[in-house]
Formats: sequence, structure tokens, C-alpha cells
Amino acid sequence: MTVSLCIIAYNEEKVAGELLAQVKAQTYPHNKTEIVLVDSKSDDATKQIFLDFAEDNKNGYIDVKVLSNQNRSQAAGWNKAVSSASGEIIIRVDAHAEIPPDFISENVKLIKSGEYVCGGARPNKINDPTPFKEMLFLAENSMFGSSFAGYRRKTAEDKKYVSSVFHGAYRREVFEKVGGFNEDLGRTEDNEFHFRVRQAGYKICQGNKIISYQHIRGTLSSMLKQKYGNGKWIGMTLGVCPKCLSVFHFVPFCFVFALVLFVLLGITGLLTGMVHLFFPLIALAVLYAAADIIMTVTAVIPSKKSLWLLLLPFVFFMLHFVYGFGTMAGLMYMPFWKSRLDGSAQEKIEEVKRCVKNNSKTSEGNE
Repeated sequence: MTVSLCIIAYNEEKVAGELLAQVKAQTYPHNKTEIVLVDSKSDDATKQIFLDFAEDNKNGYIDVKVLSNQNRSQAAGWNKAVSSASGEIIIRVDAHAEIPPDFISENVKLIKSGEYVCGGARPNKINDPTPFKEMLFLAENSMFGSSFAGYRRKTAEDKKYVSSVFHGAYRREVFEKVGGFNEDLGRTEDNEFHFRVRQAGYKICQGNKIISYQHIRGTLSSMLKQKYGNGKWIGMTLGVCPKCLSVFHFVPFCFVFALVLFVLLGITGLLTGMVHLFFPLIALAVLYAAADIIMTVTAVIPSKKSLWLLLLPFVFFMLHFVYGFGTMAGLMYMPFWKSRLDGSAQEKIEEVKRCVKNNSKTSEGNE
């Protein structure tokens, strides 16, 4: 089967070269592989790295395409890639990732076994590790600090069916039927897309022999910014596709909402002399602190010890707070944002459908 491996990037010059070296090291036959590289108007050397790779490897693959995404959004970039892909299997890989040599071949094996959508575990990795980054890694890698998403951890089963995958492989038929990604959405375009995939009757398979890695953000500020953005888009997506979100997405919001509410109650108690109004805030603080300490100890026990680990419980709190506050901000902004949507995103979804079908006919005609 022919494969289109798609990568989109924005300002990823620090990791793009290494990822492309891993692409070149894939064991799946290069003459059955097409590489689609999409640059989202990077301000650094990312596009030049893509162009250099295409020039150096143009004779080894079916094709190496370097495209420009003028929109810069993730969804627009994936739509650009998928619309240009000609392979029977289309695989999407984030630029901030690592893939082992058998990544494509293991995905193809699972697709050939009868699956239409598949992927594997996508644990986190540290780029240029330091004691401080290792502390951030523990926070991001913990279910308490990040999420319960199944794709973050390897399954003991040969395969299982999940609601979403991160670096997914799809038979092109899936895009012909479902279309592309919703360009109205920011961080949640994959949740909404996989919801439509499931609604169309396809199962999403996670195989235990497929693995890829994602580099964590290297600074606390960038990690907090990411969490705030993730939380904000959860709130905004609720107005477009509530069924593509799970209850777990709203746990930080519930925590922040309760915290704000109980602080206000406590202030009211202080002003009125009603001491019992402090009790909900005290109870929440005690319960959260207990959970925070337990999860910190659980994360720290198997790790390398350093003084930076003393910051871990505070980092957990900051991650939860900014994510929940982001969701709160997204919910407040959502009605105004939703009123400005003009239906162009649905047109893009249908346009990807048409492009994928046309590419399929062209590919068949060239055989």
C-alpha cells in the first residue's frame, strides 16, 4: 500500500531536521511513500529545512511536497496536507515529535489487518534534558498534571478501540467520507474530527506495537501558555461540538469555578462574621492539597531526585488553574465567537472531501 506521511510545522527549526532524519530512517519502502511537508508561515528556517530535504530526497520517494499554509492554524495545515496527499494511507505526524524506524510499517500492518483508522501510544519526551525540564516532564507526564487520554500511554492489549489518537493513520476512504478538519477550531480540531469519524461508523484502533513521542514544552511559561490555550478552546468548542468533548476536559474548570466561588463565600463570611462560610474553601483546599501531595510523591518516587522536584506540587496547581481559567474564559468568549462563524469551515471540510476523491482517481489513473 502507498503511504502519504504528512507533517505540518510552525517555527520548528530546532526539531525539524531531527524528525526528517527519522522519516528518512523509516523501514517502510521509500518508493511506496510520499512525504507531504506543510510550513505554516514560519519566521525561522523551518521551510528551508523542508526544501532542503525535498531537494536531497526527491528521487527516493514517490514524491516530496513542500506546501505553504497561509492560515497558520493546525486545522488549515492538516487540510492542506490531506488535500494534496495521494497515498492509500494518510498518516499525520506533529512536527514536535519523534518516530521510531518502524512507525510507518507498524501502522500499515494494522491497516492491512482490516482497520481504517489507527495509531499508538504517544508518551512525552524531554528535548535537551535538565533537572528543571525533568520536573516539568513529570508534571506533563502525570495523569494528575495532564490528562487521562489513552493515547498518552501504551496499552497492554494487542489493540483496543479508543475515542481519539494523536499521530493517526487513515485509509483515504475515511477522508473521502468524513472530509477535513474544522478550521474554525484551534486546539480541538482533532477531537471534533475524530467525533465525525466515529459518527461515520469507523472505529479508531490503538495498537500496542505503534509508538511515537512528543517533546514537552521546555519552559514553565510556554507550558502554562499551552495549557491556557487548550483550556480556552475546550470552552469555545462546547458551542460547536459538545459531544466531541468528555467530562474529563472540564475537571480543571470545575476546580477553578469552585475555588472562585468558595473564595467569594469566604470573603462574604469575613465581612458578615459568618465563619461557617469559610468551611467549603477550607475543605476544597485540604482535599486538593492531599491529592496534590499524593500525586507528587507517586510521580517523584521512580524519578531522578533533585531540588527542583520540590516545585512539582506548585506546578501541578498552576497547570490546573490556568487550564481551568482558560476554559472559563473560553466559555465567556464562545457566544461572541460563535456569532461570527460564517460557515466557511464547513465548506473547507467538503473541499477536502472533493480533493481526496480527485487525488484517488488521479492515482488510479497513473497505475
